[in-house]
Amino acid sequence: MILGQALFGGRDLKVVEIDGNSANQRLDKFLLKYFNKAGKSFIYKMLRKKRIKYNGSKALGNEILKSGDFIQMYLSEETINSFMEAKMVDKADRGFSIIYEDKNIIICDKPAGLAVQRDSINVGNTLNDQLLFYLYEKGEYLPKKESVFTPSICNRLDRNTSGIVLFGKNYEAVKVLNEIIRKRKIDKFYLTVLKGVIEEEGTISAYHIKNEKGQAEIFSEFKEGSKKIVTKYKRLAENGEYSFAKVNLITGKTHQIRACFKFMGHCVIGDRKYGDFNINKLFKKNYSLDNQFLHSYKVVFKEKYGFFSYLEGKEFIAPLDSKKEKIIFKLFGDGEEDNFEKY
Repeated sequence: MILGQALFGGRDLKVVEIDGNSANQRLDKFLLKYFNKAGKSFIYKMLRKKRIKYNGSKALGNEILKSGDFIQMYLSEETINSFMEAKMVDKADRGFSIIYEDKNIIICDKPAGLAVQRDSINVGNTLNDQLLFYLYEKGEYLPKKESVFTPSICNRLDRNTSGIVLFGKNYEAVKVLNEIIRKRKIDKFYLTVLKGVIEEEGTISAYHIKNEKGQAEIFSEFKEGSKKIVTKYKRLAENGEYSFAKVNLITGKTHQIRACFKFMGHCVIGDRKYGDFNINKLFKKNYSLDNQFLHSYKVVFKEKYGFFSYLEGKEFIAPLDSKKEKIIFKLFGDGEEDNFEKY
């Protein structure tokens, strides 16, 4: 929050009050976000020369900010503006549905084909863009007032994987959601259709490497640079040719589910990167399926954890879309009632 700007001892003085979305981070990290066009050398030069102070005193940069603290900047408005690039919210068409929302979090259902965040290929109208514009229209996110914080998605899904994505609306929410995911305080479940008949249930413990082409490689034994991964699964139905499965993703590495089942000889149907070309061609012809049948359908907040203790024991479900439901019914239904356990 900017409190004001005045002339002080021949220099402009700008005072910024730290609010909840800027607290609990190092001063230098805050300043690098605030002066988003500046490098570290500029920040530390201003600290050394006492042109930037913390609560009226000389600052080192490693101080942890608290809500209500003040940063004094003895800098001209021209200098400040030259190192700041105004944040904008791009208009974005909404392609997601909301499963749950409160003042801290949005749990949404992403359709297949929508990129989660911007990268060198996806430069606009991503899910993150859509969620920011949604909050902007509601008046819950005003970039002119949030100089350093931007609400953000906390878990990623591949562009062509559908299902649940978690989005933090404030700094504390984003920080704690990222911790919850990293510390595996939530369970994440997926639904998929696989080539062949898998065992009734099992655990895939293996080692994962992301290669130079961005593809996942799976190994049964440790190799230099690899990371241990764990994927649990349960077969819900099979018809002799295909299996319908529920997958519990214990770790979360690039393309983990898709690459693991390819490694096991049971690739995900529709998967253009790791799948079977002939099977994919058949499902595209018969069901218009042009991407992997992989859907993040449920998350469960397993235990109390800090800021999100109020979600303990809650589960959130994103149902399969009509195309995927039709495939399940055609492959595994009995005409009257589905012959598989309800997922």
